[in-house]
Amino acid sequence: MDSITTLPDGAASSPAAGRNVEPILSVLKAHLPARGRVLEIAAGSGEHALAFARALPDLEWTPSDPSDEARSSIDAWRRAAGPDNLNTPLALNAADPATWPDGPFHAVVCINMVHISPWTSTEGLMRGAAQVLVPGGLLYLYGPYRETDAPLAPSNADFDRNLKARNPEWGLRALEDVSQLARDHGLHLTLRIEMPANNLSLLFRKT
Repeated sequence: MDSITTLPDGAASSPAAGRNVEPILSVLKAHLPARGRVLEIAAGSGEHALAFARALPDLEWTPSDPSDEARSSIDAWRRAAGPDNLNTPLALNAADPATWPDGPFHAVVCINMVHISPWTSTEGLMRGAAQVLVPGGLLYLYGPYRETDAPLAPSNADFDRNLKARNPEWGLRALEDVSQLARDHGLHLTLRIEMPANNLSLLFRKT
């Protein structure tokens, strides 16, 4: 887990966001609709939201995070350099249905949350995404996962141990468990894309 640098204006900078923004953006450009509304869950520092909203000007991008500190960073980036299509961040906790906004949204994007949160957050993510997405809408997940038919990369095994040492409720999830949970909510895995540093992009569609 990378260290976060807080800039004088309150915006936070994450080295991980800088490394993965372009690979993720290339996938989003290929699979997001040309126009519509996107809800980002656990937007963290807000650097992804800023970059994606800039690169996809015809999409209305709404970031969210349960952390006051994260939302302050997101809003600092938005006020300093955000385009008109980047909205004020929402205080959304994936596990709390009462904090989810009304839809419809054409896509829900969630980057690096599933392994750094309790399983209840992933359950809430699937439930909430199913409620707010339009039929055929996209749920995009990014991060490391365990797969039964593929050995776990040593770096991911070390990362998993580190996460569990920080919080026993954290850790890399089994892809089959995440996919089954998604199916239980009418979201079906349609594409798995290998990404740099042993991460995956997972694309689910609402039936």
